[in-house]
Amino acid sequence: MRLSRRTLIAAGGAAGVTAALGAGAAQASERGGAVARSAAEPAGAVEGGAAEPFGELLARAEALLTGGTFDPSDPDLAHAVTTLDSSAKGLWDSLDRSAGRTALWGDLAPLTDPGNFGQSYTRLRTLATAWATPGTSLSGDAATAESLLSALRFVYDTAYHPGAVERGNWWFWEIGAPRALMDCCVLLRGRVPAADLAAYLSVVDRFCPDADRRTNSPSLSETGANRTDKAVIVALRGLLGADTDKVASARDALSDLRDSGRNSLFRQVGSGDGFYADGSFVQHEVVAYTGTYGTVLLGGAAALLSLLAGSPWAVTDPAVTVMYDAVERSFEPVVFDGLMMDTVRGRAVSRQRSGDHRDGAAAIAAILLLASGAPRDRAGRWQSLVKGWLTRNRTTPFASSATLPQLVLAKRVLDDPGVSPQERTTGSFVFAGMDRVVHRRPGWALALSLSSRRIAAYEAGNGENRHGWYTGDGMTYLYSDDGLGQYNDGFWPTVDPYRLPGTTVDTLVREDAGADAGTSTYLPSNAVAGGAVLDGAFTAAAMELTGPPGSGLRARKSWFLLDNAVVALGSGITAGDGRTIETVVENRNLGADGSAALLVDGVPGAVREGGPARSRRVHWAHLDGTGGYVFPGGTEVRALRERRTGTWRDVNTGADTGGSTDPVIRDYATLWIDHGVSPTDAGYAYVLLPGASVAATVIWSHSRPVRIVANDRVVQGVEDRRSGLTALHFWAAGSAAGVTASGPATVLVRRRGARVTVAVADPGRTQDTVNVQLPFPVRSAVSSDPAVTLTPGARPRLTVAAGGSSGRTHLAELAL
Repeated sequence: MRLSRRTLIAAGGAAGVTAALGAGAAQASERGGAVARSAAEPAGAVEGGAAEPFGELLARAEALLTGGTFDPSDPDLAHAVTTLDSSAKGLWDSLDRSAGRTALWGDLAPLTDPGNFGQSYTRLRTLATAWATPGTSLSGDAATAESLLSALRFVYDTAYHPGAVERGNWWFWEIGAPRALMDCCVLLRGRVPAADLAAYLSVVDRFCPDADRRTNSPSLSETGANRTDKAVIVALRGLLGADTDKVASARDALSDLRDSGRNSLFRQVGSGDGFYADGSFVQHEVVAYTGTYGTVLLGGAAALLSLLAGSPWAVTDPAVTVMYDAVERSFEPVVFDGLMMDTVRGRAVSRQRSGDHRDGAAAIAAILLLASGAPRDRAGRWQSLVKGWLTRNRTTPFASSATLPQLVLAKRVLDDPGVSPQERTTGSFVFAGMDRVVHRRPGWALALSLSSRRIAAYEAGNGENRHGWYTGDGMTYLYSDDGLGQYNDGFWPTVDPYRLPGTTVDTLVREDAGADAGTSTYLPSNAVAGGAVLDGAFTAAAMELTGPPGSGLRARKSWFLLDNAVVALGSGITAGDGRTIETVVENRNLGADGSAALLVDGVPGAVREGGPARSRRVHWAHLDGTGGYVFPGGTEVRALRERRTGTWRDVNTGADTGGSTDPVIRDYATLWIDHGVSPTDAGYAYVLLPGASVAATVIWSHSRPVRIVANDRVVQGVEDRRSGLTALHFWAAGSAAGVTASGPATVLVRRRGARVTVAVADPGRTQDTVNVQLPFPVRSAVSSDPAVTLTPGARPRLTVAAGGSSGRTHLAELAL
């Protein structure tokens, strides 16, 4: 569905998006689920008694939370209004309003459990939102308002008050509950009695007194998205209580004035939580989290920038440009037509109510809000970028899942004829800081999820991501025009978690992860994970795979990301535990009907749904709607079409994110290579041709425009004759295709006319210096990275000072 251009929403400034980051984004970060807000009636007594500029900023806060004034009959917004009304009506009908109640909702008892009072506040916020939103059945209803005020008092008296002792999940106490409570107070502030408001501010002062420290662990400094969440809470508390010091502390927390900027959200980091110069974003010290925590950080910062603009507490830190850079370096590469790539969503992939399209919508809202105060050239480019995302996605259209405030912002962009939609972003990106690789072509994109002793293979906890064991073992995510629903259409509860695309796995039976309270991560022992990128268009990536606890599996895996193909190589695959080892080429979600045709060497029906897995020597295969697969020289491949059933509850039992027990049924087409029981030095080679037709796949299989030059324990690599590229990963000192490396390194060499470009990286971060010798004479260096030194001659040598570079790519352009 495409939003029409009929109606422009009248909402001042940046109003209309903060609900996406406020009520929704904090929830999307840690727990899941977002609600929409819209303006109701003028605020009453509490606001009227507030001295300026607090009254003005509270009105602005309400506008930011609700989306401003809008026409509820606007058909572009009708779906969002109906969705909100339906959710609120269900909560209203089930709300216990009796005098002797012990909980607000029967399924959230006892109320003293932090998950239960945290979710109770979230539900009350949904009701308050509906009460404040024109067009809902509860809009402006006096009985609803009185019931909400009574319910807030009940939760305070029973469970969440200054005398309560923090236990269980800290997040409910210090972020989830106080944020929802403050949002309710902003929306209801015209009716909240002064004594009640004072009580609610006191509980926030108890559990979230500032954004700088974890209350239950005062020596722990808050970082990243958690700091942003708390800063927004403290700002709202300050405005509601007319407390200048609180508002100032919220602003100062963004720059971390308390600790001289050590945890500033406006600085790039080299380790730990935050944005990296290469575009990586990490939270929880070791988890790639651009898609959830990163979005919350961006959105929360943008919210405070907008909320406090022009006030005595306006954010004036010039380092705010780090946020602007993050839009282009961190977010643009990992958003595909409005979808946030699952490779950077961490344990959130297991949340039924928070798919890639919803986290993508939150990122879009954050970017558009930030654009409202950004330099004109950046803002204009971001609006074009977003318009391109929104207009291309017809599989999971924005309007079907966005909140009202998100729709308000989107309509402004879509209705503006001066904003032209930007074409899809293309290029190749190595995010060395978080062990991720993204390769984007005009018609498709592929993401690699790697891991190492620096970046976790997966995170689980609080009942979330119970089957995420192999998501960081080289899983490949493929996005295309026909595949926008691949990962949000029941993929995670139905996919075989032992057969994720791109992974090499031990068939060891795993126990469910994440059953304990709190979150935990699994860090493998390998050093190598990452690669090098050349000309912004070609990447070679590698990962040294170590099996999970209880497995002796070892493997060396490389990927070569080219113009229209991805070559995957594996070597040294060894295990001695008496179990089968498999490499998964593809495991594609075919949806509920499973109608896509799978050809194996041109034979239709060679793999029948419901039949046993077929094993045969295969040269090529083709899956309709996805593309082709080539196995150079022929490979014994097993193929399977199956109908799988699972539930969201299987993968997530979280207190407030747990999934439904309703069966989800999806069909899959799977291709894998069986390395046998306890293999020794096994290997594989296959080529992905995203979007290729059957004819193109056959031609590629016969012509082999890319040649595999090495695939062993020392070096893996390819030559792409059409682009003049040689791409290699060296596991040790060695030579291939005339290129020699002195030790472990990723090397790409591209020869065009009288120029040669070279890219070198040390993704294992074990080498101080890497020497690379080239097979042709070089006269001089046209340009080079400061860490690169050329020794010219008939057999030229590049000396790369890789030590301390954190796996980043070093470049040189040479003259022949």
